[in-house]
Amino acid sequence: MAVDDEPLALELISEYIENTPELQLSATTTQAEEVVELVDKHGVELLFLDVQMPRMTGIEVIKKLDGRCAVVLTTAFPQYALDGFELEVVDYLLKPISHERFSRSVQKVLEKFKLDQLRGNESSAQDHFFVKTDYKTQRINYSEVLYIEGLKDYVSIYTDTGRVVSLQVMKKLEEFLPPNRFVRVHRSYIVALDRIRQVEKKRLFIEEREIPIGETYRDQFFKTFQPRQT
Repeated sequence: MAVDDEPLALELISEYIENTPELQLSATTTQAEEVVELVDKHGVELLFLDVQMPRMTGIEVIKKLDGRCAVVLTTAFPQYALDGFELEVVDYLLKPISHERFSRSVQKVLEKFKLDQLRGNESSAQDHFFVKTDYKTQRINYSEVLYIEGLKDYVSIYTDTGRVVSLQVMKKLEEFLPPNRFVRVHRSYIVALDRIRQVEKKRLFIEEREIPIGETYRDQFFKTFQPRQT
């Protein structure tokens, strides 16, 4: 998906995408406030995003996306590079963007996707993961996890033995969790499938904790959650 409030810049980046065999253009917009809705609607995996736009900056958009997709920033202003990399964007393209520089950025994105996939496969074969908390690294067994709650740059991992707080974003943690055991049900919650006690249309329960099922994640959750019935 391409986002830029300047029509000519949007046309150029869209043309680059359409002429790249590894990419498929799902949507474009000049309105920053439409981005999150369009990303969810089209299942966007990669976003080319302008920084300076009216009503909402690209940096604000990234924060609202909460890790939904990979982002490459496009801008004429190099001073935003640090903000972008702190938010873990994949690349930072300075305008005017040449086709050669765009192609290098795409290769960087593809390498990231491949690495993420390998990490996901490795995590599926394990029975635990590690998180940094305070000044130590702690092992957590998948079987102990009840649910995970995200708050800005932190996650709280609720287990059978208590709560573990780690400084990281939900999306990064989600990439390492095996999808056959965990599912995201809300922008702020990931749950362990085998610890769900009760499910309703808009909420579920793990032990006595009520957890909302967000509209964005509802369809995927009910496809994934298929309990054995008698």
